[in-house]
Amino acid sequence: MIDVLLQTLPFFAVIGLGYGAAVRGFFPPEATAYLTRFVFYFALSAMLFRFSANLGLSEVVSWPFIWAYAIGGGAVYLLATAVALFRKRGLEEAAVEAQCAVIGNTGFLGVPMLALLMGQEAVGPVMLVLAVDLFLFGSLIVILITGSRDGRISPAVLGTVGKGLITNPMIVSMALGFAWAASGWTLPEPFSRFLDLLAGASTPGALFAIGASLAAKSAERISVAAWLSFAKLILHPLAVGILAFLVFPVDTFSASVMIAAAGLPVAGNVYILAQHYGVAPQRVSAAILISTSASILTVSAILAWLSP
Repeated sequence: MIDVLLQTLPFFAVIGLGYGAAVRGFFPPEATAYLTRFVFYFALSAMLFRFSANLGLSEVVSWPFIWAYAIGGGAVYLLATAVALFRKRGLEEAAVEAQCAVIGNTGFLGVPMLALLMGQEAVGPVMLVLAVDLFLFGSLIVILITGSRDGRISPAVLGTVGKGLITNPMIVSMALGFAWAASGWTLPEPFSRFLDLLAGASTPGALFAIGASLAAKSAERISVAAWLSFAKLILHPLAVGILAFLVFPVDTFSASVMIAAAGLPVAGNVYILAQHYGVAPQRVSAAILISTSASILTVSAILAWLSP
C-alpha cells in the first residue's frame, strides 16, 4: 500500500499544485477554463489518437469487458437513482446523482495515470471504459432530464445526444485513430513526433487543471456528497469487479484495469452538465471535491490490492 501510494502521490501532488495556484489567485478561473480547453481539445485528443492508431479497434473491443462494466455500472446507477427517489428528489436530481455514482475522471486522470502506473497494456481497457461512459451513461443523463421536462422522449432528444457524441473530441480522436489503424498505414515520423510532443502535455496539464477547477468547488450538502463519493469510489469498482471476475470471462489484467478505472473520483463534466441543466450543481461540486480528496487513499488502496 505504501509503495503504491508513493507512486500515485506525484499525480495527486500536481492536482494539489493546481489547487494551490488557483486558491492563491495565481491561476484565475479564466486561465483554468483555457487550460482545460487546451487539454480537452488538443493534448488529450492527441494522446487518444496516438494510442488508438497504434492499437486498432479489434485489439480494444471486448464484449465480455463491455458487458461487465456496463452492467456493474448500471447496477450502481440504479441504486443511486433509487436512493435519490426515496429521498423524494425527483427524476432530474436522481439522474444527476446517479451520474456522480458512475462517471469517473477517466479522460483527465485515468488515461494518463493508469497508462503510466499499469503499463501501455492498460490503454486499451481504459479507452473502452471511457467509450462506455461517453456513449451509455453520458447519454442517459441527457435523455432522462430532457425526457422528464418534456414528458416524453422525442427524436429531438436523440438528435441532441447524437450531436454531443459526434462533436466530443475524445470520441472523434479515438474514431480517427482506429480508422488510421484499420488503413494499415504507419504514422509518418514527423507526425508521430508531433503527437508525442502534444500528448506529453496532457498528463501535467490535465492534473493541474483538475486541481485548479477544485478551487471553485463548494462543500455544501456534505452528507449527500459523501454518499455519492462512497458510491463512486467503493461501490462502483466493487460492482464491476464482481461482474468481471465472477460472471463474465474477462481476463485478469483487463478486469484489474476496469476496477481501477471504476474507482476514479467523480468527473468534472458531470458538474458542467448539472450546471447546464440547472440541476443540483452545488451537490455535484461537493461530490467532486470530496471524492477527489478521498481518492488519494482509495485509488492507491485499489491499485495495491490489484497489484500482483
